Amino acid sequence: MPADQNHCDLLIVGSGIMGACTARLVRDARPTARILMLDAGPVLGPVPGQHLHDMPDGEMRLRYNERVSSGVQGFYAGATDVAADMGSQIAELDPGMYQLSSFGEECSAMPSAALAWNAGGMGIHWTAATPAAWGSEIPDFIDSHEWAQDMATASAVLHVNPDPLGAGALRTSLISALNDVFGEQSAPGREVKPLPMAINPDGEGGLIRSGPNRIFPPIASGDDPHFELRTSAQAVRLLHEARTVHGAVVRDVTSGEEYTVTAAATIVCADAFRTPQLLFASGIRPAALGRHLNEHIFQSGRVRVDLAAIGLDETMLAQERAEQQAGERLNTSYWLPHSDEPQPFNGQFTGSVQFAADGDIVDCSAGIALYVPTEIQASNRVEFSETELDAAGMPKMTISFDYTDEDRRLLKQAQQEQERVGRRLGRFDPETDSAALPPGTSLHMTGTVRMGAHNDGTSVCDPDARVWDHTNLYLAGCGVVPTALVGNSTLTGVVTAVRAARAVVEDLSVG
Repeated sequence: MPADQNHCDLLIVGSGIMGACTARLVRDARPTARILMLDAGPVLGPVPGQHLHDMPDGEMRLRYNERVSSGVQGFYAGATDVAADMGSQIAELDPGMYQLSSFGEECSAMPSAALAWNAGGMGIHWTAATPAAWGSEIPDFIDSHEWAQDMATASAVLHVNPDPLGAGALRTSLISALNDVFGEQSAPGREVKPLPMAINPDGEGGLIRSGPNRIFPPIASGDDPHFELRTSAQAVRLLHEARTVHGAVVRDVTSGEEYTVTAAATIVCADAFRTPQLLFASGIRPAALGRHLNEHIFQSGRVRVDLAAIGLDETMLAQERAEQQAGERLNTSYWLPHSDEPQPFNGQFTGSVQFAADGDIVDCSAGIALYVPTEIQASNRVEFSETELDAAGMPKMTISFDYTDEDRRLLKQAQQEQERVGRRLGRFDPETDSAALPPGTSLHMTGTVRMGAHNDGTSVCDPDARVWDHTNLYLAGCGVVPTALVGNSTLTGVVTAVRAARAVVEDLSVG
């Protein structure tokens, strides 16, 4: 950064995956652009932006792997009541994941919603699943060829691997059995298959996740003279006049002091809740702000696998054990892509085997979760108080969220399909082995700052993620996604970062 540390070409609010992707793409196009990245949270661990799975601290890695072993992101977030325990002492809050309610937000309608209070955001915690949007998940107002190109860019920036965990006897047999169930109703090429993930070999026998500092290395290295990551630095208000945003008021979380940063362009990628919160606090309040909150239903399930039913025996699994990657808890990970109406569900499947010390199999089980699409409703929304503040000193949130009759019909259908899967694989009791998890559990929320084709009050930003009626304010992330996603949201969210970064580069070039 230049001598004036509080002036930049591009201000990025949020240091998670979306912020890292934006910084990376702008840097590739503009090598000397001055980029300042802000995050309200402190650094978690010794390396900024490092995925916890790959931290050099062995104890930290172990804690992370234990917490994600359920495969349910919503079970990972902490339950500390920040609002009650911390009060104005937010500076003393340990970095990590917290339930949204912990910050004093009213979110009983979405009780498992969570946020990351740390540099790197959710990007140091995420499971790295990256299925691509398809069919109804792709906005119909974006050219299909352009969307495909942007998706390819997003996949490259995230280092998406189409089959990171590799084939094995257990996965092959489970996939074959699942295709017995879903094959006839799946569109061509949409059968059960390996799950694409942002996971790749590290060259030493392990697998590494794409955290923010893998996407944009200067987040950790600090070796880019034109880039600065500033942590414990909370953007509390954007400064704007007429159609132009000039920068932001920033609060030093540690001291409580506020100061101003100026920027030629600003991009906010704080998450699906805090991005609209910052716009509201800044007086930027288009009619659709906070509305159209969407999340698929998470129908969780697990089955005790009958090896004979899927054509396996213990000898075959012994080889599986020998080849299992060190530090990887799951033997297999694979998915069922949705096919819209003929097969509307996204399946997230895992298979694991537990061995005794003598090599005998103690247990073989499979996770059989189905994601159920939900209808987009303007009434599903997050609203912000004009008078009350949350524990972070920002406008308090109130979430409204409910399912439609069609959502509930599809959920019943998903439960029936899940039972068919369970019976095919082994011992499964739907009363004890499955559950529709509370809203927010998947952490795949979208829509609160959605893009749209027209400035007609139903969207917050245009197809380039530029906020309507503003020349240099952009958004990125899952909140920008305007469609109802059936699968994981990260890769589609990164497409919005690709589009925003391209528009920012054009604006900076003109400037």
